[in-house]
Amino acid sequence: MFSYLAHRRACHAKQEERRTRIESLPAVYHTPLSAIDKDILAQPISQLVASVQSGSLNPRDVLVAYGKATLKAHAATNCLTEVFIQAAEASADGCNTQGPLAGMPVSLKDEISVAGVDACIGYSAWVGITQQDSALAKLLRDAGAVPYVKTNVPITMLSFECANDVFGATTNPHNKDYVPGGSSGGEAALIAFGGSRVGVGSDGAGSVRVPSHYSGVYTVKASSFRFLKSGNAHTSVPGEQGVGVAFSPMARTLDDLETFWRAVMSMKPWEYDNAVLPLPWREVDLSSQKGLKWGVMWDDGVVAPSPACRRALQTVVETLEAHGHQVVTVNPPSPAEGLQLASQLLMADGAKRCTTPIRTGETNDPAMRAALSMFRAPRLVKALYAWYLRYVQHDPLYASLVHAWSEKSVPEYLTLIAQRESYRERWHAWMSEQELDFIVTVPNSLPAVPHGGMKEGWKACGYSFLFNLLDYTAGVLPVTHVDRARDALGSFKPRNAIERGQYKMYDADKMHGLPVGVQVVGRRLQEEKVLAGLKLVQGLLEEDGKAYVPLNVADK
Repeated sequence: MFSYLAHRRACHAKQEERRTRIESLPAVYHTPLSAIDKDILAQPISQLVASVQSGSLNPRDVLVAYGKATLKAHAATNCLTEVFIQAAEASADGCNTQGPLAGMPVSLKDEISVAGVDACIGYSAWVGITQQDSALAKLLRDAGAVPYVKTNVPITMLSFECANDVFGATTNPHNKDYVPGGSSGGEAALIAFGGSRVGVGSDGAGSVRVPSHYSGVYTVKASSFRFLKSGNAHTSVPGEQGVGVAFSPMARTLDDLETFWRAVMSMKPWEYDNAVLPLPWREVDLSSQKGLKWGVMWDDGVVAPSPACRRALQTVVETLEAHGHQVVTVNPPSPAEGLQLASQLLMADGAKRCTTPIRTGETNDPAMRAALSMFRAPRLVKALYAWYLRYVQHDPLYASLVHAWSEKSVPEYLTLIAQRESYRERWHAWMSEQELDFIVTVPNSLPAVPHGGMKEGWKACGYSFLFNLLDYTAGVLPVTHVDRARDALGSFKPRNAIERGQYKMYDADKMHGLPVGVQVVGRRLQEEKVLAGLKLVQGLLEEDGKAYVPLNVADK
């Protein structure tokens, strides 16, 4: 009873605080976008920074424009958690006007610690705990950037949805009946709507790539220890090392993404964060190279891409081939085995750490409720269910997953780490043998799912989760939108229970207009090369008249 009452009080207090901070902003933030505002919002980061550096643009004016756009985005999608725009005004007035991000407002995922504001990540028990600047926040300030808002996440941050009791549910800016992705879903919604040009999220199973795919923005997920992560007081799985988690930027355009990556690396992030490898930015230019070899993974053997996602991938493949690039269909070392390993490692504690802060009566995420029922069921029950799946339902893939999902002892966990290393070695040898420059595949088998969809969809994360297990660099760019006429499902017979659950949600008519992205994957610590690969693909699409058209906040 007392826990539940404390939960409700914390949720009410936090929502009132957010509402009050928005309503008490200076009147200018509540006025319509002016012609000057629209001009600022239309400029790439590189141009805005250059204007601030030259003195022709005031950082406060940039903050006002993005503050207005952010409030519009929040009104449409409920994407914000912490609103500290008034405090950011002082930061804008005193920012480093010669820094590589001079005057640029930067949004941040809720878990990234910023001095003076919360980082409760949707747990009511963590409301009101004072934070200090993380390593990233310190670097951004020194670079001249202006952190100004933080964005919503799903409770536990282990879902592709984006809802919690503290802040509510965030909606997809293209269709409010669908999710923006997770766990960096608030970032994706804000950036896609146009309320921010660049923000930072984190990715442990697809948490910047899937939101980018669902919402229509750009990202390059770093390998572990390439981007800053230290100094963030709250995370849902502290100490997790079995699967590579990386903080990574998300941006409205590919040009903005590159500008931000270069700016952060120019600041020598390893001097701010001892976990970051001292690896300066390396120049990679693929624009004139025709001999690149692209391996296309059409199917991970678990869930086939939906018609919309396959069409986006087919568009990229045909474009590369038309411009003289070598594209080959590949069958890499068992992605299904990768999914089994990754899921066991991420929840080796039986999901105890991520659920410990949850109070009595606090709503858990649909994905986590389903996962917990599996991971915490008695092993004998799971063994019997796995037998039923294997021999009665003739579903050996799902049977093997169910049988393996359980809390691990230390010896069992160490055995999984050894298996992970062996799996990585097999992939390394295979990539070398195939002489691949990149792998292209879908970020997920579906476009954005409806709210509550992760109850079924939580098991279908292999296309992104795989590359966390391998610690490979992977980027996503939006390519097209769902088309009800071209992307209808037609006859389809699911191969397993995971595919059956995923396809229950696919409806091209209802999903019409949702963004669809493609994933470009390189090897470990190849952030520069993957970014260059994304630029090459986008350049060819634009050359062929197939450029992706983002939302425009000025039109809303």
